[in-house]
Amino acid sequence: MARVRAFAVTAELLHFGRAAASLGISQQALSKRVARLEDELGAALFVRGGPAVALTDAGLRLVEPAARALAAADAAVAAVRGSAARPVRLDVWGHLYAPMRTVAHVVDALTGVEFEPGSGRDLPSVAAALQRGDTDLGFGRVHSTPGTELTGLKHRLARLEPVDVVLSADHPLAGAGELRPSALADSVLWCPAAIERLDFLRRFAERFGIARWEAGANLGVEHSVDYVRANPHCFTLLPADSPVPDGRGVRSIPLVAPTPLYAWSLLWRDDHAHPELTLVLRMFAEQAAARRWLEYDPDHDWLPDVEPGGGDA
Repeated sequence: MARVRAFAVTAELLHFGRAAASLGISQQALSKRVARLEDELGAALFVRGGPAVALTDAGLRLVEPAARALAAADAAVAAVRGSAARPVRLDVWGHLYAPMRTVAHVVDALTGVEFEPGSGRDLPSVAAALQRGDTDLGFGRVHSTPGTELTGLKHRLARLEPVDVVLSADHPLAGAGELRPSALADSVLWCPAAIERLDFLRRFAERFGIARWEAGANLGVEHSVDYVRANPHCFTLLPADSPVPDGRGVRSIPLVAPTPLYAWSLLWRDDHAHPELTLVLRMFAEQAAARRWLEYDPDHDWLPDVEPGGGDA
C-alpha cells in the first residue's frame, strides 16, 4: 500500500520533491516505490523530465482506483484502531504566502491532537482530496474559480492577512515609508504563475490599475525576491509578517489607503467523521480572536471576493 500511496501523492502534486516532502520520505525512496509499482504493473505511470512530472495514460487510469484503495485501507485501519487514533490530515495551499505560519499557531495551542500535514497543489486539488475522503481539512484561499466544485464542503474565514509590496532597492518607489496600491500602476507585477491562475494577484491588478505583469514558475519566496531585486521595474506582494530574505537588495513597504488583505480559509467536508475536527476548528476560531486575525475595516482595507467573517458555506 505504501507504493500506491507514493503514486497517489505524486499524481496529485506532479512533483517528486514535493510529494516526498509530503510523505516524509526522501525523494530517492519515493522514486524507488514508484518504480517498483511500475514494475509490478508492467507500465510506466509518469513521464519523467526532472522533479516535475506528468501522468501517462496508464497513470491517469490508476488515479481513481488508487484513491479508492487508499480510502478503503484507511477506513479499515480506523475501524480497528479507532478513528481518534488517526491524525487529522491537513492540506495547505498558497505556498508562496507560507500558510504553515498561521497553522503552526493552532497546532502549538492544541495538545493531544496529532496532525498529518500535506501540500496541496491548489484549491481544486485540495477540494477533490477532501471530497474523496483522503484528507480532513484544508487551509488556503477559497475563491470562485472555473472547474472548482465545492459540493459537500464547508468553508470559513480563518485569517485576514495584510500584504506588503516587495520591490528592488533600485525601484523608483523604494524610498517610501508606505505606498498606496494605486502608486504601483506604472510598475510591473511579478507573478509566480500565469496571472489567470492567481486569483488574488489578478484581482489586485484589476482593482488598482496594474496593466503590466511578468510571470514565471513558483520556485519559492527567495526566487520571487531575487527576481524583483534583479528587475527594478517589477514588484510583488508578500504577507506583512513574512520575513523577506536578508541581503537581497529589496524593500518591503506597507500598503495603505487601502491595505490589501489576503483571506485564508478553512475547508472541510460537511459530513466529516474525524472526532477531533470540531476541536481543531474551535481552536482556529480562538486563535483568530486572540490574535485579531479577522479584523476588517471597509474604510481602510481592501478584501476581494469574500465576506469578512463569513460563516460556513
